[in-house]
Amino acid sequence: MAQIRVLVIDDSAFMRKVISDIINGDPDLKVVGTARDGQDGLVKIRELQPDVVTLDIEMPRLDGLGALEQIMRENPVPVIMLSSLTKVGAEQTLRALQLGAVDFITKPSGQISLDIEEIKDEIVRKVKTAAGTRKKLQKLITIPEIEPVKTVPRTKVVQPAGELQKLLLIGTSTGGPKALYQVIPRIHAHLNAAVLVVQHMPAGFTRSLAERLDALSGIRVKEAEADEPIENGCVYIAPGDYHLLVAKTNRGASAGLHVHLNQSPPRGGLRPAFDVLLESVAQEFWGQVVCVIMTGMGHDGAEGIKNLKKMGARIIAEDQSTCIVFGMPKAAIETGLVDKVVPLTRIGDEALRML
Repeated sequence: MAQIRVLVIDDSAFMRKVISDIINGDPDLKVVGTARDGQDGLVKIRELQPDVVTLDIEMPRLDGLGALEQIMRENPVPVIMLSSLTKVGAEQTLRALQLGAVDFITKPSGQISLDIEEIKDEIVRKVKTAAGTRKKLQKLITIPEIEPVKTVPRTKVVQPAGELQKLLLIGTSTGGPKALYQVIPRIHAHLNAAVLVVQHMPAGFTRSLAERLDALSGIRVKEAEADEPIENGCVYIAPGDYHLLVAKTNRGASAGLHVHLNQSPPRGGLRPAFDVLLESVAQEFWGQVVCVIMTGMGHDGAEGIKNLKKMGARIIAEDQSTCIVFGMPKAAIETGLVDKVVPLTRIGDEALRML
């Protein structure tokens, strides 16, 4: 099999050298060139035709976001962003994923990370995953962006619409943020159900994801907080590095749910893990459940749907044609428990119909 050809774009000579050494250290990968900023990178992409690009966000002349927009417009190629663990870095990263970047890697200690060797395995794994997305890239970046909901107040107040009797559960990973932008904003503000989302992301990024989705949506979207009540008409996103579970709340004659967060060991290397949420719902919830498994690497969710199915839940998997990575949906489909397989643009409507 031919080696995966990688272009490294970073304004730091040190980072270019270290990232190149990490990539070249794997026999399946080969760095075919480096670039010192976005403008240089655009030239090198045209010259070298790499299979994957690693792209720093913060650079002089033309930064990562500006370069990414041109790459996706002129010469689409799988791009992995390198970002810092700051609020600004998180917002820029989420914008990059919306523009078409396949995935991102956070530098452990800022713009010039002397300890980047710590994430060597993550870099290699994500480069290999990204290489497999090239054939789908052109189709996926043409999905139109949703405009912010300007008529909705910036701070939305959830008005509980009766007892909690329905849950919509959504799990996703690689390619998930862009996919969520196509599903969550299509949910109406007065949904008679609560929505719980597990997106595989590190700490520091899920709050920015929730804020961005909230700005695009009529329904309230927030990062889940420990012990808060789970109400109809609200979307709760699992915080990075915490498992999201549900627990029963005593409300006199009626039952309710509240958020429970913990840092028990990762499941399959993941925290948050969708399986943990699904098992919790199967154990604690009494009502109607619709579960959606979207784009992502691995098999998170495939085990958890087994107990959900026993309680009568309906299961939706994203169709391969729109998945950036057809790992999680494929694993779910192979269990034989999925009720519907639908493309991304139909997931929201199908989930609401089932509810």
